Amino acid sequence: MQNKGLVKFFAILFALVSIYQLSFTFVANKVKSDAKTFAGGNPEKEIKYLDSIGKEKVFLDFFTYNDVKDKQINKGLDLEGGINVILQISVKDVLKQLSNNSKNPVFNKALEDATANQKGNQSYLDAFFEAFDANKGTTKLASPDIFANRNFDDQELNFNSTDDQVKKVLRRKVDESVESAFGVLRSRIDKFGVTQPNIAKLGQTGRILIELPGAKDVDRIKKLVSSKAELEFWETFKAEELGGFLQQANETLKATVKTTEKTEAVKAEDSLTKLLTDKSSDSATAKKGNNPLFDKFVSIGGGPILAIVNTKDTAAVSGYLKRPEIRSMLPGDKRFAKFVWGKPTSVTDEKTKKETETVELYALKGNKDDAAPLSGGVIVDARDTFDQMGKPAVSMQMNGAGSKEWEKLTGNAYTQKSFIAIALDNVVYSAPGVTSGPIAGGRSEITGSFNVAETKDLANVLRAGKLPATAEIIQSEIVGPSLGQKAIDAGMTSSIVGFLLVCLWMVFYYGRAGWYANVALLVNLLFLFGILASLGAVLTLPGIAGIVLTLGTAVDANIIIYERAKEELRDGKSLADAVKTSYGWKGAMRSIIDANVTHVLTGAILFIFGTGPIQGFATTLLIGIFTSLFTSIFIARMFIDKDIANNRSLMFSTNLTKNWFTGFHFDFIGIKKISYVFSTLVVIVSCVSFYFNGLDEGVDFVGGRTFQVKFEKPVEATQVSEELTAAFGVTVEAKVFGDDDQLKVTTKYKIKEDGVEVDKEVNELLFNALKKYYNNITYDNFINTYDGKQVGVLQASKVGAAISADIKTNSFWAVIGAMLVVGLYLVISFRKWQYSLGAIAAVLHDVIFVLGLYSLLYKYMPFHMEMDQHFIAAILTVIGYSMNDTVIVFDRVREFLAGNIKGSFKDVVNASINTTLSRTINTSLTMILVLLIMFIFGGESIRGFIFAMLVGIVVGTYSSLFIATPILVDSVSKKDIEEIESRHKGEQA
Repeated sequence: MQNKGLVKFFAILFALVSIYQLSFTFVANKVKSDAKTFAGGNPEKEIKYLDSIGKEKVFLDFFTYNDVKDKQINKGLDLEGGINVILQISVKDVLKQLSNNSKNPVFNKALEDATANQKGNQSYLDAFFEAFDANKGTTKLASPDIFANRNFDDQELNFNSTDDQVKKVLRRKVDESVESAFGVLRSRIDKFGVTQPNIAKLGQTGRILIELPGAKDVDRIKKLVSSKAELEFWETFKAEELGGFLQQANETLKATVKTTEKTEAVKAEDSLTKLLTDKSSDSATAKKGNNPLFDKFVSIGGGPILAIVNTKDTAAVSGYLKRPEIRSMLPGDKRFAKFVWGKPTSVTDEKTKKETETVELYALKGNKDDAAPLSGGVIVDARDTFDQMGKPAVSMQMNGAGSKEWEKLTGNAYTQKSFIAIALDNVVYSAPGVTSGPIAGGRSEITGSFNVAETKDLANVLRAGKLPATAEIIQSEIVGPSLGQKAIDAGMTSSIVGFLLVCLWMVFYYGRAGWYANVALLVNLLFLFGILASLGAVLTLPGIAGIVLTLGTAVDANIIIYERAKEELRDGKSLADAVKTSYGWKGAMRSIIDANVTHVLTGAILFIFGTGPIQGFATTLLIGIFTSLFTSIFIARMFIDKDIANNRSLMFSTNLTKNWFTGFHFDFIGIKKISYVFSTLVVIVSCVSFYFNGLDEGVDFVGGRTFQVKFEKPVEATQVSEELTAAFGVTVEAKVFGDDDQLKVTTKYKIKEDGVEVDKEVNELLFNALKKYYNNITYDNFINTYDGKQVGVLQASKVGAAISADIKTNSFWAVIGAMLVVGLYLVISFRKWQYSLGAIAAVLHDVIFVLGLYSLLYKYMPFHMEMDQHFIAAILTVIGYSMNDTVIVFDRVREFLAGNIKGSFKDVVNASINTTLSRTINTSLTMILVLLIMFIFGGESIRGFIFAMLVGIVVGTYSSLFIATPILVDSVSKKDIEEIESRHKGEQA
């Protein structure tokens, strides 16, 4: 090997850099361990401790903890625990705002059609343009009642702008809105108080990924990230001003609404009650059972509060008040009244101990533009504080213009003895009166039924500003820290056992040369982790799987080189010449490059089309390919060259294995009809199973919610499924997940509806249906995550309908693209389309085989066999390895066809397969060993993923030998065969 000194220099340099990069991870883990010890299990105390030492030097008397934290290998949610959400910024909202809430029917129909017909991987904006163009007629986007309005200046958009010009401007405006939302969310998250938060835009999709490792309060965080934070100040009507209207509405509703409430006296507390009862000549009017509207009131309010209503009845009351015939009863000066709800409050009955949640009904003094007199845009600062009664509150400071408007507003309220409602996202947080005259200076305070965490979050979102449009959670994942620790333990176990097995096999089969390969493997792992650390990569459970797979592939290049060296030694060459040939381009190097290029191509496609953990898997796989190539080719070679220099014998085998897999003369081409028949039957059975059984499509592909629920003792999955189905009103599937006391619950309940309220409703339905299986568990302990959690929801995920369509589309094109790209590479590399045809046919056979097996067995296997992103990652990995095996055989076929091997075309091809059999079996065996270990120890969550790869490797090995090569032979023209055989005349040597 030339330039050995340079190779040694770079190897030592890379090793030192890797150790240096990894040292930050070790130091960061040590500091976090100290923080846990100091906090004694209190997560808030732990975070405060880490924040307090952020600027203290903790490494080499130079790097602060913040520096170290930024340079460490971060653990993904499946290892660390925490919350991950993908937000979709509502482009529909942005378009409405840009159009000044246009009433144009063509525009609004296009918005609705875009919502209904948006295709997988199609942006909402493109869907809107498509729908508008299909129905526009003579209407232009630049019509005065659509986009040619005051939101745009004449230079960027005017009445004469073409639709194409408007589309260009709208794309820019939507991008600006997403960028604005990204900034607002980043500001909110940075102040939330979790370690190492991550927020990133997902390409040009209008989606934003937020990862909060270690976060535990599920409902609070979802509300924080999705709240639009539109703060408004409104004058309110007083209860007595609308008493007559409510009475009249109730009387009108009697004719159309039937009530079934039990008779129960309405609690009379104030002037509004007197007003109502005075107007009724029938005492039964004040009793439940005869009053559609009043029957929904828990009690009558007073001041700015019209009534108090149970949360479950708010939809019905809102529906009544929105009816046209009811709104028409409003007096002329109140025709723009805007009915809104307050912040929910929980009340516990002291006698029954029953807890109920109620909200207050308000009527705001609206106007024809539905615009508040004062909005939150005037807020320049907000702080969480405590009011005069010592209760949590939020103090705000307004700018100059806001201060003047606030003084005017409070002056009117003081004069009229009225109230000012402070509303955030159309929820009234408080509605104080003004008792001391107009408030100058622009400082005000929001009070209400807050806890400390809520005031912190409210102050946070007010400082960060409002989102430019609604942000809906379209995908989320919650992982408990105890589950993350189990994943780490499983990953470590599978890694260590897999590493030891590969090392033992290499030493057993190749002797001292195997030790050299093992040293190269250790160096490879050091380089791999060093690069991950330097890139700031996030390590996930699939990422660990990628590292463990690297253990199997890292020795692949060594196996190819060693097998070639053994062939050269058998031909009588010296050790030096055998090593030189085996490391040459005409020896093993061409096969190694071809095989690894196919790996890189499939890994790159996996990285491009995958998201989250799948990208982590692809990242480690791609890095592992390059590091293993370097260490296999150069590190092991240094030890081999040292043996040559010292005249030390090296046989690349042991006495026991030196003749293994030699002398094979199996007629692979002769039995091609049998293999064709067998594989055809497999394809037919698979297709029949696809038709009748289908595939177990996971929520990634169809949308839905899944919960991993741990019970206190074993439960019957069928019974739980029936109970949950009754509670949700739609089919809910419950399957055993690992142990008998753990279920995986899946439901599509309201998956097409977005919003924090829907997510909370699902959580509450699940809790109420399952709480009978626990002893005194609370909602918070059941849903939220915390250190040491052993029962309740350990993991939860949601995939919205829109993103599931994108995932399905991406998955389809990832598989098709991988096959086409690798096929194209083979055409370029081998310069004959027949090689590409054989390889693609074999890969297609493998994919159908694995899919068919999953279709046939998913109902019967004791582990989950779902079609999800992890499964697609497994399929793409199988494509890479199948191509790898096929390329090794094809390289030998090409070599032998260009050489002097004697015999017929069939004989030359058979010799090619037989002489590579040792390499094929060795590589496949090391991979199967590693995958088996991962299947056994890797954990329930990736068992189906590993099983797909395990089956794929076995089938891929079969197809390389019995499908790819026979198809290559059958596709070569008769003329080419005659030309080949004329060059290989005589009996086979």
